[in-house]
Amino acid sequence: MATTEPIRSKEQLTALAEYFHAQKNYRNYVLVVMGAHTALRIGDLLKLCWQDVYDANREVFRKHIFLDEQKTDKGKAIALNEKVVEALSEYYPCHAGEYIFESRKRGRPISRVQAYRIIRDACVELGIDGKIACHSLRKTWGYHAWTSGEVSPVVIMEVYNHSSYEITKRYLGIQQDDLDQAYLGMKLFDDDEKLGED
Repeated sequence: MATTEPIRSKEQLTALAEYFHAQKNYRNYVLVVMGAHTALRIGDLLKLCWQDVYDANREVFRKHIFLDEQKTDKGKAIALNEKVVEALSEYYPCHAGEYIFESRKRGRPISRVQAYRIIRDACVELGIDGKIACHSLRKTWGYHAWTSGEVSPVVIMEVYNHSSYEITKRYLGIQQDDLDQAYLGMKLFDDDEKLGED
């Protein structure tokens, strides 16, 4: 099985989400938005029910998702940011069933294979190249967190349950281009100052 890549371009990520939004396919739109913002594995994402994100008694979206990850069996609390809540709010009035990513066969979520087809077919349609699949959404969060410099690598390692910095770098596909950009983009001295002059 080929290793998937993160979606490195924010423009392409936006285009992927908007592709479904324009079709009013809110389930698939939420799949992209939530997948990219929560860094959940696709198996954990697909199992989510509306009660996990929405408090029907208070009629409000929850601030966190609480779950035990399938692969690690570790408990996790994931904050739902404004963009995720906005996407869920748009989808909620037209949802049918208990699962957020409900299959046409009521009472079940879509399968991993179906989720793969949804993402892959849209990427082909949009001309998004690379090894992009469902797992790309999980990697996308970490890639942009890493390259923004706004999130500590230690936090990113914790999100992914990685034991080392090297594993996280390899997992996110941090490439020489990214390293070059980091070196070339760093401005440590004011451009107007001439070093060595008093």
